[in-house]
Amino acid sequence: MIDYKIQIADVICKHISEVVSPDDIIQAPSPDKGDLAFPCFRLAKTLKKSPAVIAAELAEKISLELPEFVEKVEPLNAYLNFFLWRDHFAKKVTNEIFEKGKQYGSSNIGEGKLVPIDYSSPNIAKHFHVGHLGTTLIGHALYNIFNFLGYKAIGINYLGDWGTQFGKMITAYKKWGNKEEIDRRGIDGLTEIYVRFHDEVERDPGLNDEARAWMLKMQNQDEEALSLWKWFVNLSLKEYERVYKRLGITFESYRGESYYNDKMDAVVTELAEKNLLIKSEGAMIVDLSEYNMPPCLILRGDGGTLYPTRDIAAALDRKKTYNFYKSLYVTALDQNLHFAQWMKVVDLMGYDWAKDMVHIPYGLVVFEEGKLSTRKGNVIKMEDLLNEAVAKTFDIINEKNPELPDKNEVAELVGVGAVIFNQMYNNRIKDVMFSWKRMLNFDGETGPYVQYTHARACSVLEKGKYKTFSPSLLGDDYSYEVIKALNDFPGRVIEAHEKYEPFIISRCLVAIAQAYNKFYHNNIILSDDLELTSARLALTDCVRIVIETGLALLGIKAPSKM
Repeated sequence: MIDYKIQIADVICKHISEVVSPDDIIQAPSPDKGDLAFPCFRLAKTLKKSPAVIAAELAEKISLELPEFVEKVEPLNAYLNFFLWRDHFAKKVTNEIFEKGKQYGSSNIGEGKLVPIDYSSPNIAKHFHVGHLGTTLIGHALYNIFNFLGYKAIGINYLGDWGTQFGKMITAYKKWGNKEEIDRRGIDGLTEIYVRFHDEVERDPGLNDEARAWMLKMQNQDEEALSLWKWFVNLSLKEYERVYKRLGITFESYRGESYYNDKMDAVVTELAEKNLLIKSEGAMIVDLSEYNMPPCLILRGDGGTLYPTRDIAAALDRKKTYNFYKSLYVTALDQNLHFAQWMKVVDLMGYDWAKDMVHIPYGLVVFEEGKLSTRKGNVIKMEDLLNEAVAKTFDIINEKNPELPDKNEVAELVGVGAVIFNQMYNNRIKDVMFSWKRMLNFDGETGPYVQYTHARACSVLEKGKYKTFSPSLLGDDYSYEVIKALNDFPGRVIEAHEKYEPFIISRCLVAIAQAYNKFYHNNIILSDDLELTSARLALTDCVRIVIETGLALLGIKAPSKM
């Protein structure tokens, strides 16, 4: 209703000296109190009247020159309530949806602005596990949302592809590995020999010396060491790509930690030249006590670089490569301090674009049931999680709709979609409760519920056809609630991008689904009244379009049958 809010704010400003913006106009709390409202509290001090008196006086003045889309204006205590003409509103919303189709809610506000988004970033030679759920799914949703709003989002998978663990892995492979076996088993094979290394090193500490020697060879560009390292990377990417394919995720960049090996010396030199480095207990740090943070470690006592050094190098590289408008980092909440520290160092280096880097934290995944809980010495693999979700969904479909065609394909879309939606139904900072019963509920505020509403709309549209329709026939309460929910969608997309919160779109989709299902159960859509049938089919089509669009922004597909 943003354009309505603008016009209403303009009308109010004609009668008072205070500035009223569209943001001051709010949604009315219930239909009997109108559609939009203006709280008059803040005017009481300057106008020296009670808010209720101000609302009554404004209502009397505005009633003499109502905008064409306003049916009436009424004061209620401190609020000025506006009732819209329903047919005007219905025409505006439905016309815009049909005009824009799957681009409804999109805009060009980000045109010409590049936004690299760092997300997912698993560690090479380790399984893609549930700990990566938040960064992967939230990051991908933000990637979709920013692109939808005209930005050029750049997906960056900052792989953990360097470090001492690779020296250990090479040592383990040379002693106990079998190429054919590891090629066949992939990360499972690598994990097995890596675990064995840690078991054996307790009996033979000299293995650590061998591991350090192999790591040194890697750093010195030894051909055999780098060949084995690249093999480990490629084996890992095969597993990761299987998961990304199921989730519909691609990246523009796979620049991992190794890419910055030769770029950190320049960072250390620059920090020294700018007198930011201080020696402390043998290490080199940047003192951040003035900003109520612990020191940022740049070099270890042995001269080795640390994660902040690498992250600063990566930030400088991304600014040079993309000249970004914003640079987003989607990582766990427990990394808040790390990001605050190194981003502050970039600021102290004199780069004013440091303010354009944003850490987007998220909470943990907490399992309610024990079947997929973490086992000792192991993690919950993402593939196992998705497989379990799909299998459980298949069982539900067999129970509810055993004759459904393409059950395997639908189970994949719904099971994977349920996992994604569950991650993004609450504020990202909250821990995500993983409950199969709740997540796969076709009647609750879940992904399957929204997908089922889309399938229901598709089913209705298969049974009836329309060419033209009259929005004036959509004035009943149930139709009007659907139209209002659809109208909210573009604003919710904008808000989700401003707050980096995909859950705002998830909640909007649930509201649309709930409004449509009430409409479906209380209105006869297919009747002998052809004009009324056409209008209700058109509204159903609008719901289909917007739900499919919204789910796509979250990274979820919308099946036409369930």
